[in-house]
Amino acid sequence: MSTGTRPARPEPPHGRTRAAVLLALVLAALCGALAPAGPAAAHAVVVSTSPQRDAVVGYAPREVVVTFSEPVTPVPGRARVLAPDGRRTDVGDPEVRGTTMRIAVRAPARPLGTYLVSYRVISADGHPVAGSFTYSAGAPSTAPPQPTTDDASPGGPLVPVARYLGYLGLVAAVGPPLLAATMWPRRRSRRGALLVAWAGLGLVAVATVTTWAGQAAEAVGVPVGELTLTDLRTAWAGGVGAVLAARLALVGVAAALLPALVRPGASRRRTTVLALVGLAGLATWPLAGHPVAAPMPAVSIALATVHVAGVTAWLGGLLTLSVFLLRRTHERVLARILPAWSRWATVAVCWLVAAGLGQAAIELGRPSALLGTAYGRLLCAKAGLLVAVLAVAAWQRHLVRRRVAASHPRWVVRAAGVELAVNAVVLALTAMLVQTPPGRTAGTEAAGVVREGVARSLHTDLLTVQFDVYPAQAGTPNSLHAYVYTPEGRPLPVVEWTVTAALPAAGIEPVTVAVDTPEPHHGSAELRFPVPGDWTVRITARVSDIDQSTVTATVPIR
Repeated sequence: MSTGTRPARPEPPHGRTRAAVLLALVLAALCGALAPAGPAAAHAVVVSTSPQRDAVVGYAPREVVVTFSEPVTPVPGRARVLAPDGRRTDVGDPEVRGTTMRIAVRAPARPLGTYLVSYRVISADGHPVAGSFTYSAGAPSTAPPQPTTDDASPGGPLVPVARYLGYLGLVAAVGPPLLAATMWPRRRSRRGALLVAWAGLGLVAVATVTTWAGQAAEAVGVPVGELTLTDLRTAWAGGVGAVLAARLALVGVAAALLPALVRPGASRRRTTVLALVGLAGLATWPLAGHPVAAPMPAVSIALATVHVAGVTAWLGGLLTLSVFLLRRTHERVLARILPAWSRWATVAVCWLVAAGLGQAAIELGRPSALLGTAYGRLLCAKAGLLVAVLAVAAWQRHLVRRRVAASHPRWVVRAAGVELAVNAVVLALTAMLVQTPPGRTAGTEAAGVVREGVARSLHTDLLTVQFDVYPAQAGTPNSLHAYVYTPEGRPLPVVEWTVTAALPAAGIEPVTVAVDTPEPHHGSAELRFPVPGDWTVRITARVSDIDQSTVTATVPIR
């Protein structure tokens, strides 16, 4: 009488070679996930600033406004405005409402020159966003303040590696219970499947804690080894922290329920409870990623959950078949298992493809982002590998439908090995994909001011004159704006302006131009330069009946 199993066939010599190739591919995929996530890993982008980036304004603003593409949470103490002398000039904590962050700025002792705005916030999907920009009051400084190292990624490769390990853990945790509850041979021990599932849940727990630490390091801008409890609480306090806590709790519940499920004759009630716990656990991945900040978050979260469920059911089942069932199960038993598994796998693949297409459409936003963004190109690479894997899976299904797979299990083992090896690379691309700004945010970044003119800051014992000439071109009208300040940097009203322009090299004598006064310390004029050259612009500001100063600058005209 058959026992349902047969002795293991000896491995051919080239079996070890195939195993080595499979291990090499998995390690290569892990190395891909180890690629450091640079500053571009941020998912919220700055869509506008006030003052505009690189702008030259005629006053020192009392407020800086930064607008992001999605709601953000400021990291305490990481929003700063540095005055031209390098001192902080921001006041208190920034005010954040939705996507807009406002930073109050006090009037510095010398408001003239270039200001540096630096910030670090946490986007709605839990990813830190750091950056900086400059603007100038009056005219740019000769040596503007320099940005700090806040734009770096202190977490390094920790977060993408943690995500990759989390995906591997999901595959190991989902597959064995799924097959144990539906198509496991009655006389085959389930202990190995239980151990693999527990190991997968442990890997998910480790990956979750590692993700927390990595995101804490990136959020506060310090290396992982220098994190404090306060830093960890900062990363845990947001919505993503609650999601990670829920994931850890669900992992514990699933680990407690697993033994009852993998025993023969498990009750339908316990199976249903574990299925619901597993589905809730799978939903924590999109809840801590891009879908939260998508244009249609509810739809995107649902699609991403279905996608993750399809991937883990397919790959987890394939892993379980390869490790436990294909090599030592009798042909007649395999003849019953493989058709059932083929139907399961077909449904899972249909889920993941349909949900993946919908999710890709939402995250890309427009067709041009497919090849025009890093997110789109990674998505194309992932899709290309997936198509190759599905071709192998289709061949495998063909063997099952022809009823020859059970009699040639090594063919199925080889095909499964190829599928698992390529999918290891696909999972690594996925780990990098979730660390890449989605295509829908491309092109929304705040544009800087393109200045073609000339700006100067000139000083005398009596006053400081800052002026700019735009667009500094011959044959067209040019605007001149001049601002006068005291040596301490306060606006100084001007009683009378005198502005002249000359080109001594071409024999053009000084020409006096009319000056308007939009503000007491602000003069404006329209200049016409008939020919290109290095023109001499002289500005005289009379600030009282007896006090006046004259400054002279060379302005290159194209």
